[in-house]
Amino acid sequence: MTGEGELTVGVDVGGTKIAAGVVDEAGKLLASTRRETPATDTHLVLEAIGDAVRELRSHHAIAGVGIGAAGFVDSGRAKVLFAPNLAWRDEDLRDELSGRLDIPVVVENDANAVAWAESRFGAGRDHDDLVAITIGTGVGGGIITNGRLLRGGFGVAAEIGHITMVPYGRRCGCGLQGCWEQYGSGRALLTEALEIARHSPAFAAGLISAAGGDPNAITGELVTTCAQQGDVAALHCYDEIGRWIGLGLAQLAAVLDPTLFVIGGGVSAAGELLRSRVEETFRANLTGRGHRPVAEVRLAELGWESGMVGAADLARTSHDSAVPGSDR
Repeated sequence: MTGEGELTVGVDVGGTKIAAGVVDEAGKLLASTRRETPATDTHLVLEAIGDAVRELRSHHAIAGVGIGAAGFVDSGRAKVLFAPNLAWRDEDLRDELSGRLDIPVVVENDANAVAWAESRFGAGRDHDDLVAITIGTGVGGGIITNGRLLRGGFGVAAEIGHITMVPYGRRCGCGLQGCWEQYGSGRALLTEALEIARHSPAFAAGLISAAGGDPNAITGELVTTCAQQGDVAALHCYDEIGRWIGLGLAQLAAVLDPTLFVIGGGVSAAGELLRSRVEETFRANLTGRGHRPVAEVRLAELGWESGMVGAADLARTSHDSAVPGSDR
């Protein structure tokens, strides 16, 4: 743990990019830098992280580093046990990086870092019990309960994207079938659009035209743009993933009973287009509806900075992962 008022660096390590930033105790990002992720070479990933941190340290006095890693992180916040989009397998990031940098290092799951950032400085700063959902290529999650980050007995809690929603459904990269992220993610949004273009080209005429006449050129970003412009096929794609995300939130509410759901990740850039659809399905499928309080559904506020901000703040507060000021 570092001292109050000291600066820390947060590093958000994804499958394609490494983003690192200097963050103060108020959650303000003071400086940032990026590197490409050499995803197939663990040694080069460590070199890239170290290089980014050294660049930032050359201009700021840094007291610690937090790493937000897209993978399973052990209970000691030291090792990445498994990363689906990187070559890390039982990789001791904390010792490797602290040795290279001669500075304290804390390792955390990237979605947990996002949840922590939103609970401290973003959409959830007025809530002690929340679930943050990151909707990107897959579905990630982080849980704050009684003002604390819920990590589970082995450190790998909140891998909610791999809840089975459709038994023996679509094959998932985790090796199982029917996982939530196969139906409620950015990948699922694109899958739906491509299926419509393939099987109902007249219905998808607007999408196909926007893709230059080539259905295979449709992208998730293009689907979002078309939906915001009122294209019926693109709106249908958002209807689909909105239903799946909302259904998943209802299942989580039955177990966790949060007062707030925060929706972040790249797909959340669609804003109210996504949030309203999610909330509608969530409310319709909430057990005991009409006889219980209903959690709010909000969009995340911190955007692309959230992973860095959360990881940096965890480097400062990781002794107990309790929100400072929480009375619970």
